[in-house]
Amino acid sequence: MLERFYPDETAESAYTISYEQLRQKGYIAIIYDIDNTLVEHGAPANEQSIELCEKLKSLGFEIMVLSNNKEQRVKSFADDMGIRYIYKANKPSPKQYQAAMVMMGSNEKNTLLIGDQLFTDVWGAKRAGIHSILVGQIAAHEEIQIILKRKLEKIVMHFYYEKQKAEGKQ
Repeated sequence: MLERFYPDETAESAYTISYEQLRQKGYIAIIYDIDNTLVEHGAPANEQSIELCEKLKSLGFEIMVLSNNKEQRVKSFADDMGIRYIYKANKPSPKQYQAAMVMMGSNEKNTLLIGDQLFTDVWGAKRAGIHSILVGQIAAHEEIQIILKRKLEKIVMHFYYEKQKAEGKQ
């Protein structure tokens, strides 16, 4: 039952992923969450996120942000990054993941999601049939509803890591 929340991969940060390897595996499109995935919650695009975006574009990736946040927040971030966006995405519903793939000209086999939350980002990606990479959160301070979800995520991730260990993947 908990497997529906398991990421396909984990990474320390969106900034430590080997994007070259992902490109070699055939991925052409990346859907990102914003808050606590690319920048601290509510922060604008910064030098690090803009540099990552430029690197990904040079590798030939299509990039979008998909957020449950309001348009003002998502649009300003995406505009600074020079990428497209979907706001009020209602994650974990797969509908806007599918819309993002249409916008990027990609499909379930060559698109991946990078986010910091299991119950929105990862579960939505799984429901949409796309590869997911769960990254560590950038900052510890978060809204109360996210803090409560993090406690549940720790339980799920405990079982995920136990399964990884049993399968010799860790």
